Amino acid sequence: MIMPKLTFLPHKQICPEGKTIEVEPGLSVCDAALKNGIDIEHACEKSCACTTCHVHVREGLDSLEEASEMEEDYLDKAWGLDTDSRLSCQTIVGEEDLTIEIPKYTINLVSENH
Repeated sequence: MIMPKLTFLPHKQICPEGKTIEVEPGLSVCDAALKNGIDIEHACEKSCACTTCHVHVREGLDSLEEASEMEEDYLDKAWGLDTDSRLSCQTIVGEEDLTIEIPKYTINLVSENH
């Protein structure tokens, strides 16, 4: 079985050294991160009802399924939105390697002054 690699770029609080993990296709980026000790925020419990798990897919974005209309609606509210933005709870790993950047802030982090 092909085990794609997810490379998380360094993030000051969540994974200061960055981390590369191998995961099975079909898992969400959020679940893959959480299972591997990368404590990505997910305030809505991964139900696509907030933007706290917002990530930037810096490499491999083209290999992913398109974002749903609901995901797109929430992404519009995310801090630091760009063309590589996805909600990690809705982003399902395919067979390609991904490079993921966790934004410096989420809406939650900003409002709670972390």
